[in-house]
Amino acid sequence: MEAEKREILSSLLGAELYPVWEALCAAIEEKYDMDRIWDKGYRDWVWEYKYRRGGKTLCTLYAKEMAIGLQIIFGRDERAKAEAKREEVSAEVYRVYEEAATFHDGKWVMFLPTDAAAISDYLKLLAVKRRPNRK
Repeated sequence: MEAEKREILSSLLGAELYPVWEALCAAIEEKYDMDRIWDKGYRDWVWEYKYRRGGKTLCTLYAKEMAIGLQIIFGRDERAKAEAKREEVSAEVYRVYEEAATFHDGKWVMFLPTDAAAISDYLKLLAVKRRPNRK
């Protein structure tokens, strides 16, 4: 990530959340070789950072003052696979998944990470969407 964006994000997220953002990005980038696209956020999110490849989005990170969002959209087939991971992820991560709204094009799940504890759970759910393409 370029220095200017790093400085902006650090200021926006604060000293406690910026390391969580960095850890989440590092974990995703360790497992996935993806295009990374910056954009302005939607609604009350200031920034959007999307991981895409081949026209398909793996996930999107959002940033606003003192908050991070990680959005994963599960299609119909992916939802069954995600629900099979119920015992592999924490109760809190699965609760957020279960309570997320389901639309005609999939289940839109927005996680709000406050620490790095659930990153391994997020990676398990991302593997439902796309197998990691890095060793």
